[in-house]
Amino acid sequence: MFSRLREDIRSVFDRDPAARTSWEVLTCYPGVHAVILHRLAHWFWGLRLRWMGRAVSHFARFLTGIEIHPGATIGRRFFIDHGMGVVIGETAVVGDDVTLYHGVTLGGTSWNKGRRHPTIEDGVVIGAGAKVLGPLTIGARAKIGSNAVVVKNVPPGTTAVGNPARVIDPEQVQKREEKAGEMGFSAYALAGKPDDPLAKAIHGLLDHAVETDRRIELLLRRLDEAGVCRDDELATADKFDPKYLSKIVD
Repeated sequence: MFSRLREDIRSVFDRDPAARTSWEVLTCYPGVHAVILHRLAHWFWGLRLRWMGRAVSHFARFLTGIEIHPGATIGRRFFIDHGMGVVIGETAVVGDDVTLYHGVTLGGTSWNKGRRHPTIEDGVVIGAGAKVLGPLTIGARAKIGSNAVVVKNVPPGTTAVGNPARVIDPEQVQKREEKAGEMGFSAYALAGKPDDPLAKAIHGLLDHAVETDRRIELLLRRLDEAGVCRDDELATADKFDPKYLSKIVD
């Protein structure tokens, strides 16, 4: 028991630079209190003392603002930062080294009995306000962005953002940034919201430009291999005017 408690305290120091002393973490971190009380509630739940489990869970909610159903399965070194408003449902399964921020919901989408809550694998980080709904799986070391609404499985090691959440392709993002740099334009400075329709449209435009350049380069390479003589002008695609793009956006 005490070894698990020491492990929990060490995990706070690993993930929160504001933590100063073990005594501070033990007495002033509601996420730690919620995990300790959940272990007691889950123990009662396993003994089929369901009312006792719910009573401890209810007290933990009153004390910390964090609601963890006593039936939920929680792994080692689980850290809830800030904590207020976190809800974890009965059939949720949380792996080791998982980090949740305030306002996260691991909820269900059905009133039927049985598995109806998410499975969160090892090393996952879920940002503030995110909602992970239904009997889906968040793969190991995945990251969920703040305020994302996740209703589908997220592969291991990926990042999901938005409502509904979509998995970000790191290679595609890098290509967009490179193409925007070539044009002298950055679409990411336009809007703070990832679901802004204007930003989506420009991202689509950049994706199309990247794909068009790839096809032109392939076509020219095939022409060279076939020994076809071509003018230098054909080797260059139509120039995109970033000033015009900035003008229609402003």
